[in-house]
Amino acid sequence: MDRAISLSKEFGIGCVALAQTNHWMRGGNFGWQAIEAGCIGICFTNTKPNMPTWGGSEPIIGNNPLVIAIPGKQSPVVLDMAMSQFAYGQMSLYAQKGQELPFEGGFDLTGNLTKDPKVILENHLALPMGLWKGAGLSLVLDLLATVLSGGNSTHEVDHNGDEYGLSQVFLCFDPVKLELMDWIESKTESVLNNLKNSAVFEGEGVRFPGEKVLETRAKNLKNGVPLTESTWKKILKQLE
Repeated sequence: MDRAISLSKEFGIGCVALAQTNHWMRGGNFGWQAIEAGCIGICFTNTKPNMPTWGGSEPIIGNNPLVIAIPGKQSPVVLDMAMSQFAYGQMSLYAQKGQELPFEGGFDLTGNLTKDPKVILENHLALPMGLWKGAGLSLVLDLLATVLSGGNSTHEVDHNGDEYGLSQVFLCFDPVKLELMDWIESKTESVLNNLKNSAVFEGEGVRFPGEKVLETRAKNLKNGVPLTESTWKKILKQLE
């Protein structure tokens, strides 16, 4: 992303594609990196086969994360999403707590939808978000990452051990170089104000992508980062 930002500052648009790389950890950080540079950022990666395509019964497509970040002085927007209804990390937290998912998040081995995160995690049968639409988006992100980088597609990624040999794409747009600064701020605020002022069900609220991240970051900087007991034990064991 740093290189994509540098290219966008020079040309208006920067694109970097990587082949034979590894899991990118928290991909949303790359979106925030673009925001801090005053740029629009888009990045995505493929993964090992860990999700069934729509109508399939085995892990065949990747839960390919997509990040889109749009700067704003008051309200930056950062979408950070995987292709499954629930991210695998989120399902792991539910499993550690012994809780069911609030909605069906995947399939059991007989093809029935289930809220049991342990069953979904064991078999890599997460439900594609948007059903067939999420499966389709996963496929095209994999294709783009593979074609642009010349690297592996999901079905070629090693998945017998650690996840490596991935393909990734980082795009960046500089609003200054592209002469968008006269209206990007007002347009963004107009869209977000319209969203926030929309009607809601009783007890519900409306949030835009990235809004909760800023709230959580401020809370954690003040009070510390909350961890599950099992995660804390693993950290302590590593420190021994």
